[in-house]
Amino acid sequence: MQRRELEKIKKYIFKRLILLIPVLLGVTFITFGLMYLSPSDPAEMMLTAQGIPVNSEVLAEMQSRMGLDKPFILQYGTWLGKFLHGDLGNSLVNNEPVADMLMRALPTTLRLTLYSCFLTMVLAIPLGILSAVYRNRVTDYIIRVCTFVGVSVPGFFLALLLMYFFSIRLKWLPVLGGDSFAGMFLPTVTLSAAMTCKYIRQIRAAVLEELDKGYVKGARARGVREPVILFLNVLKNSMLTIVTLIAMSVGSLLGGTAVVERIYSLQGLGNVVMTAISGRDYPVVQGFVVWMALIFVFVNLAADILYRVIDPRIRLQEAERKGHRK
Repeated sequence: MQRRELEKIKKYIFKRLILLIPVLLGVTFITFGLMYLSPSDPAEMMLTAQGIPVNSEVLAEMQSRMGLDKPFILQYGTWLGKFLHGDLGNSLVNNEPVADMLMRALPTTLRLTLYSCFLTMVLAIPLGILSAVYRNRVTDYIIRVCTFVGVSVPGFFLALLLMYFFSIRLKWLPVLGGDSFAGMFLPTVTLSAAMTCKYIRQIRAAVLEELDKGYVKGARARGVREPVILFLNVLKNSMLTIVTLIAMSVGSLLGGTAVVERIYSLQGLGNVVMTAISGRDYPVVQGFVVWMALIFVFVNLAADILYRVIDPRIRLQEAERKGHRK
């Protein structure tokens, strides 16, 4: 049975990977097209960054060297071929390979993402369960009010507030972020605060839905202890929601840490792309967007696979659908 299920999962992964090919091609095409339609001339920007006087002859030569004088579809085909070999082009500002820039910045963003996801789940899961168990009581009201306030506070304002109290007034933590635990603490808290408040409410709703089901009432009638029902049954059946939240967190944080990295001067992906946008460094922006699309796609694929592994009801529903078709 296990071998048969493993074969089904392998076929499912292969099928999903095949279906992802047109999605990724569409993302690359749209991204390249938007960069192509931008008003700035990449050749002119590169010459300006290198301090070379721009005239029509020099500009035409640079455009020919960069392949900008070719039709759009040929430019896209050339870029896609290089992309499939790991070449994302060079920065227009410093002529550095875009792939090297992104790979150098990735560890900082990845570390910040993992820390933030871990802190979010450590806080959101127990508080969400606590709020559901004590629904419509004082504990529930306090947690819900705190989550409402936490979701309402803008991230940049919370970052400045934390920086003021813990770095400037109390002098416990450094003002600027870094790779150390102390340097990562404030950025992690800033990113996880809003997510924690939002996920507490979603976990509360999922746990409440499970608590109202018949199997919980049956377990209570048989005298099963409440902690056993809560942690061995209710929490297990709520894992789909938790897996979904983790997948959403990883995907959004890997592409959405720009403001926090900018405030705390962390040299991550967000800071790199913000600098590229302000400098109109289109190859860096293009490489970042495509890379984030790849990460989102594979994170969602991993979440779908975990759904099938964690919850056998998904496999049962698929079998029932196939039976109805027959």
